[in-house]
Amino acid sequence: MSVLNAGISGNRVLGDGAGVSALARFDRDVLMQTGVTHVIIMEGINDIGLARANPTPTAEDLIAGHKQLIERARARGLKVYGATLTPFEGAAYYTVEGEAKRQALNQWIRTSGAYDAVIDFDQITRDPAAPTKFLPAYDSGDHLHPGDAGYKAMGEAVDLKLFP
Repeated sequence: MSVLNAGISGNRVLGDGAGVSALARFDRDVLMQTGVTHVIIMEGINDIGLARANPTPTAEDLIAGHKQLIERARARGLKVYGATLTPFEGAAYYTVEGEAKRQALNQWIRTSGAYDAVIDFDQITRDPAAPTKFLPAYDSGDHLHPGDAGYKAMGEAVDLKLFP
């Protein structure tokens, strides 16, 4: 089994940031890759954080973007797995409004049935005593990205039975 990580630091679902949006690059970075059979989508934290307290994009806007990615992947016969967004309280662009959007998007990922399966990275990495924050052992120090132990826990949380 091979893994292709097409993640881009600062990437967003809806808008261009550090590179073009996930919607704009999905064909090139995922659908056009030889032998791809499955895709894990973990996108939206930068849309949320960079908006700060602005009302847009809304959680509904992000959900619509996720739905587009799911439809495009399924049209190519791929299995599509949704990954919840990890905590980000304490990050430079954290806001209460942004946290509400993250919670709403994660709830949709978990319960909508839109994805073939869900990988709950939020549940794996959050601090049970402060669920909007990383478990300290998993925090890289910027409160946005996991550290080595966090990435290890995330990797170990992926059920390999999802990839027959």
